[in-house]
Amino acid sequence: MAHDHHDHDSPEAIKKASAQIWWVGLILVIGTGITVWAREWDMGTRSKNIALGMFIATVKAGCVGLIFMHLKNERGLIYKFLFFTVIFAIGLFVLTYLAWADPLHSHIIPAVEH
Repeated sequence: MAHDHHDHDSPEAIKKASAQIWWVGLILVIGTGITVWAREWDMGTRSKNIALGMFIATVKAGCVGLIFMHLKNERGLIYKFLFFTVIFAIGLFVLTYLAWADPLHSHIIPAVEH
């Protein structure tokens, strides 16, 4: 069984991969800068500030996963696993929020003042 290395070893493919890596690096640097800047920026509530930070982190993690972890070239099965992982992560965030916002248990979890 002969392998065609032309696809991955050609100068065009290497140039394209290098460009993608540089773009992801730039996005990560800009995202980190925005995160540091947003730390000092008050959006009105602590929850909004946290949501902005989580959004920026999600974009950065997505870029890393797509390019450095080669997820953009994966088969469909991996996306099913990722989909359920995201659903469960959202569920954990929702459960944490519900526990945090529960007025019956507010004496157990002290309110964090900003």
